[in-house]
Amino acid sequence: MSMILFACVVRVRDGLPLSASTDFHLDQDFLECRKRLKNLSSILTQYPERGTAKERDLSIHFHSSGDVACMGICTSSFPAAMAFCFLEELQWEFATTYDATSVGLASRPYAFLEFDNVIQKVKGRFNYTNCAQTKFNLEKIQEELLLRPPALVKLEDAELRNGIVNGHTELYMESAPAHRMQPVSALGILSLVLNIMCGALNLIRGVHLAEYSLQEDRKGIGNVIAFLLPFVACFLLCCLYLFYSSARNIKVFVLFVTVCLCNIYLYGLRNIWQILFHIGVASLSSHQILTRQVVEKQPDFGV
Repeated sequence: MSMILFACVVRVRDGLPLSASTDFHLDQDFLECRKRLKNLSSILTQYPERGTAKERDLSIHFHSSGDVACMGICTSSFPAAMAFCFLEELQWEFATTYDATSVGLASRPYAFLEFDNVIQKVKGRFNYTNCAQTKFNLEKIQEELLLRPPALVKLEDAELRNGIVNGHTELYMESAPAHRMQPVSALGILSLVLNIMCGALNLIRGVHLAEYSLQEDRKGIGNVIAFLLPFVACFLLCCLYLFYSSARNIKVFVLFVTVCLCNIYLYGLRNIWQILFHIGVASLSSHQILTRQVVEKQPDFGV
């Protein structure tokens, strides 16, 4: 039976899947074709706006426009003109629903999964009706395909371009950072503000003391260092909270101990309450860093 089996929308520049039809086919040929479609989606920038790839009894068609491409898997007997007519209509539906900014800002796979309802509706219309309402578009597509035939993609060549060896698919690399942290909490924001305040106090006291020490009392250099080291530690604690870093536990421990020792050393220039305040802020910041975990990989929702 001639029909469209699967369709998806991807971002052209990196192959990020934006939405897809939730079709469950256990046929091995179809599953293998899905893998090859995924590989092909990451290198669409190397091909013209329309292309076709043959895979045994199945065909992969794609149509790209701007930074969005629609891809589909059809039976080989399904007319190519009908397939591209389907993809063009799907592209038009997506463009009227989502703007270029939201597509560009998408950072996780299947960010527009709800568009599946539209995909299923359009796919069903092309599979189970005579598509009389798309006759004008179909004739237009047929003329365009005669003037500019779609690129014939050899999937083996596409796999080589995609860096695939011995049939192992390349791991999908998102454009988002390798390690995404959990959202910043209100307590985390408080720790950042307090850290910035403590760092500023340390810097101001250190600079004033450095001016005095250089002019009159060179013995105060130790105190200057004891003010400036916590300033650096506060800055680094803020960075560790905001950005992922390897060996976070060790770095946090070293910075926390530095703040504690320097403030204890400054006893006399600071009273006990000031020292406890600075150590308390460092403790809060350290706790926030250690409890802010890396976000787990997003599930693919089975599509």
